[in-house]
Amino acid sequence: MSLLGNIIWLLFGGLISGLGYIIGGLTLCLTIVGIPFGLQQIKVGLATMTPFGKQVITVENADSPLRVILNIVWVLCFGWAIALSHLIHGVILAITIIGLPFAKQHFKLLVMAVLPFGRELVDIDR
Repeated sequence: MSLLGNIIWLLFGGLISGLGYIIGGLTLCLTIVGIPFGLQQIKVGLATMTPFGKQVITVENADSPLRVILNIVWVLCFGWAIALSHLIHGVILAITIIGLPFAKQHFKLLVMAVLPFGRELVDIDR
């Protein structure tokens, strides 16, 4: 079921969104200061490609002072726009019954978009 959901997701915007995040992340990696943020944006881009069958987990030491500071900078610079995009798309998709599974994926990705440092998207089987 998750394979079919991921295929439909990719066809209707997931591929373009994921590539946009990855290209933005690679652009951020061009500067030394932007490397940690670029890597997180690439992680969000890869998560956006295939969100079905996965869950967001909090890694060990997710609340370390460095990760908290990086998450604050992330939210102020990039995260709020990405999160707002996922929130708007999720609400629009939640209006229809057919869109509910896709809205759920947007709300899952919203967490990754707001606080990517200390969060990972892993397979549910794991």
